Amino acid sequence: MEGAVAFVTLNRPEKRNALSDAVVNELKRVLRAADNERTVRVVVITGAGVDFSSGADLAALQKISESSITENLEDAQSLMELFALIRRVRVPVVAAVRGRALAGGCGLATACDIVLAADSARFGYPEVRIGFVPAMVMAILRRNVSEKRAFELITRGADISALEAERIGLVNQVFDDATFESEVEKYVAGFENVSRSAVMLTKRLLYHMDGMTFDAALQSGVDVNAIARMTEDCRAGIEQFLKK
Repeated sequence: MEGAVAFVTLNRPEKRNALSDAVVNELKRVLRAADNERTVRVVVITGAGVDFSSGADLAALQKISESSITENLEDAQSLMELFALIRRVRVPVVAAVRGRALAGGCGLATACDIVLAADSARFGYPEVRIGFVPAMVMAILRRNVSEKRAFELITRGADISALEAERIGLVNQVFDDATFESEVEKYVAGFENVSRSAVMLTKRLLYHMDGMTFDAALQSGVDVNAIARMTEDCRAGIEQFLKK
């Protein structure tokens, strides 16, 4: 962790940062630890080497093919818990994607609050090519892009460029390969200039509204608005503004 930014690196470059059981469990541990650090304002997940993450490796696929339904349910549950945890982490979680983000790796990026991509990055859900289903990520993907785009991405198995991913709403920003690291650092540094408590309340409210009726969502907004007014950041911000 570097001050306000917690950097998390998938460190299996020889396996294209495939999401093994150990990697998924360690990601959950690190995310929980970052969430408990009061100084952390943003978490950045990236991959070592040339790729972000290629999804499951050969060992994981072999395990899937030999496991019972109960064992496969437990394995899928673990990945689902990671995706859900990212939304429960109180501060923004950012995926910084170089190279390929495929299958579960693309799911991991999609599960993050913000996706920043290098110009040469590629995104895709190739699971259907081997008779598999990108199942857990659908709940998130459907909220990120249009229904038709989601259908296309998960049924054709093709990968798309970073610019195309940005165009359809899967990616927030695309940066030049040569300056990617510095651009990511500059982008996430912006969270140091805004209220941590306000961002935390905003993230929680935004995702809490999923599935609510319009009136219920408005009422939740009223409740959070009132809570925000009582925070130390808000009181200090108002005082500073009034002194101008």
